[in-house]
Amino acid sequence: MLWILFLSLLILVYTYVGYPLLIAFLARCCPLGLKPRQGHTPSVSVLIPVYNGQDFIRGKIESLLQQDYPGHKLEILLCSDASDDQSDAILRESERNYPDQVRVFYMEQRSGKPAILNRLRKEARGEVLLLTDIRQPLKQDCVSKLVARLEIPGVGVVGGMLLLRGSTGAGLYWRYERWIRQSESDFRSVTGVSGSLYVIAAEDMQDMPEDIILDDVWVPSVQRLRKHRVVLEPEAVAWDEAMEDGREFGRKVRTLAGNYQLMARLPALLSPWHNPSWFEFFSHKLMRLVCPWALLTLFVSNLLLLFQEPGRGFILLELLMAGQVVFYVLALLGERAGALGRLARTFVVLNIAAVVGLWRYLSGRQKIAW
Repeated sequence: MLWILFLSLLILVYTYVGYPLLIAFLARCCPLGLKPRQGHTPSVSVLIPVYNGQDFIRGKIESLLQQDYPGHKLEILLCSDASDDQSDAILRESERNYPDQVRVFYMEQRSGKPAILNRLRKEARGEVLLLTDIRQPLKQDCVSKLVARLEIPGVGVVGGMLLLRGSTGAGLYWRYERWIRQSESDFRSVTGVSGSLYVIAAEDMQDMPEDIILDDVWVPSVQRLRKHRVVLEPEAVAWDEAMEDGREFGRKVRTLAGNYQLMARLPALLSPWHNPSWFEFFSHKLMRLVCPWALLTLFVSNLLLLFQEPGRGFILLELLMAGQVVFYVLALLGERAGALGRLARTFVVLNIAAVVGLWRYLSGRQKIAW
């Protein structure tokens, strides 16, 4: 029983502390050192799926029209996924106001983000595709920064940096996650990008399966298996609001169900002989899916050992159990326990989401349409 406890603790410590520190060390000692190539300005098509985005459409288009990229080389393509708010009317108005840069398409029935992106890809005229969501406005130099890094030989996908406003637990956790992803990018290649902002050469973009849950992991994973690098451009910024734990739970369930689907669809990701970033994928993606079970095993094994005859190291078992109890109490208190409570609650919510995500994937209940 003791070795089960130690193994569970080792998994958790490695996943959330050991690997982040290790990849940060590797990024510092063995940096990739890719320098963006300035000067070349290929034509860019911005692909934006829209579903009930009436509150965001005008701001999103405005942030794109204000880019420092040459206007005649930038087209904005939007597709409404059978929206039932005022999105379609606002899209038609935008197309009338900016006929030289904005083109709008409509789906007759809900189809989901992958189907929208496949359609927009076929309509795009640009040499580079910029995929972004409707919610997040972009910093003024976003397009130029992303394109300059995509021009580096060997780079297949470039992701931008999503900054979340607010002090929710999800916002704090996202800062930690951004640090890990940036370290992966600086060392060799990141395991995924944010769906809110990334670019890929049009000739490299293929139709994706229309039932795929995570386009922002599918697209870079396919490119990485083709030996292309996936990197981040930290100065290409998109902004969004940090979600409360309730909404974040639903988003995370979808993400983790998508990770299970990804491994089933691209089993080569699990092979160190086929995946050039196998170490990062194993440590960052796969181990996160194991952690909920490690947390449960740690608690149960610790409890069972405490009921055994006290012996050497018994005080350590008591301290470990006390630490777990305090942590879960903080999670229950959440906002009432301040920053630590918010962070503890988010951590627990995300690990529960991994279990629910597995059930959703195995039962086929995870919806594709958002």
